Amino acid sequence: MSFKPGFLEGFCGLIVVRTLPVDATSPPAPTQLSLTDSLDLLFRRHDRWFRPLVRRRHGDDGAEDLVHESYLRAAPYAAAGVLRHPEALLVRIADNLASNRRRDRYFEVAQDVGELTLEKQSIAPSQDQAVTFKQIVLALPDELRDVFVLNHVEGMTYEEIAAYLGIPRTTVHHRMRMALKRTSKALRD
Repeated sequence: MSFKPGFLEGFCGLIVVRTLPVDATSPPAPTQLSLTDSLDLLFRRHDRWFRPLVRRRHGDDGAEDLVHESYLRAAPYAAAGVLRHPEALLVRIADNLASNRRRDRYFEVAQDVGELTLEKQSIAPSQDQAVTFKQIVLALPDELRDVFVLNHVEGMTYEEIAAYLGIPRTTVHHRMRMALKRTSKALRD
């Protein structure tokens, strides 16, 4: 493709040419926003659609907390200038936070149910029932028995048991579930 002589001279005032520096490094990075500016910008651009979406997906009761926490977690990425798809990131953060809350609530309910189940079964046991129950507990494998006794006899929480035994909380939960399953089966038999 060739241009007529003098073609570019007429457009010189309109053409802006960006060139790389002589040493072929990348151009300077865009200016970064402060964290509060990026938080404000995220809020102004996305709150109109984001808040109703979170309410629809996760209910009214915790939606405000999820929205605020999502903005706070996305703001550093926006401030650093690395946020390419803010909508997707905000939705993903809100979904993950809601999932974490459901999981934590499940563990709390499971722990409470386990304590209530044992309390209901241990209302004024006879001496024979107490001896039978003690034999059942002693027959459990060591790792299940330790978790069971620490929770139901010593009154420790799952977090305290995990710290005491040096195992994850999920392992404590799993072992307690297995111990309760075995003890309830043995009591039925």
